[in-house]
Amino acid sequence: MPIPKIKPAVRSAFKVRPARKGDVESLVALLGQLFAQEVEFKPDPARQRRALRMILGSPSVGRILVAEVDGRVVGMVSLLASVSTALGGPVAWLEDLVVASEWRGRGLGRRLVKGALIEAKKRAWRRLSLLTDDDNLKAHSLYRGHGFVASPMRTFRRVIR
Repeated sequence: MPIPKIKPAVRSAFKVRPARKGDVESLVALLGQLFAQEVEFKPDPARQRRALRMILGSPSVGRILVAEVDGRVVGMVSLLASVSTALGGPVAWLEDLVVASEWRGRGLGRRLVKGALIEAKKRAWRRLSLLTDDDNLKAHSLYRGHGFVASPMRTFRRVIR
């Protein structure tokens, strides 16, 4: 009988912090894992690198938070700023929540969402919106656990080339 693998506990060195320009390659790798499992997107390191640099180079565009364990980036979430005319002020999109596959199931995703909510309050964003695959029930549960509710609105997209 094989011995079951037990995930080690997250050490006290775990923290959520703002991403830095030196984190870009780690973030590209994380986005590769995320986009490999999503329905609509495919990994493209050059595109991901370019977009990450845009966010990190301009705080008015948004913020990226990372989960770091023992100096290694193992998770991320991006927050992209916008303005809502309905709410009369700043809002943001929560995007790209991903934890490296070997670190999943240890509460890092919850800590990243909590960090995103703290950042939203700090920036006086009036709403965080997000999209998730319809069949990603684990993500739905995570977001509901932090007070997010499903919207009756429907997403439409058109790629502009």
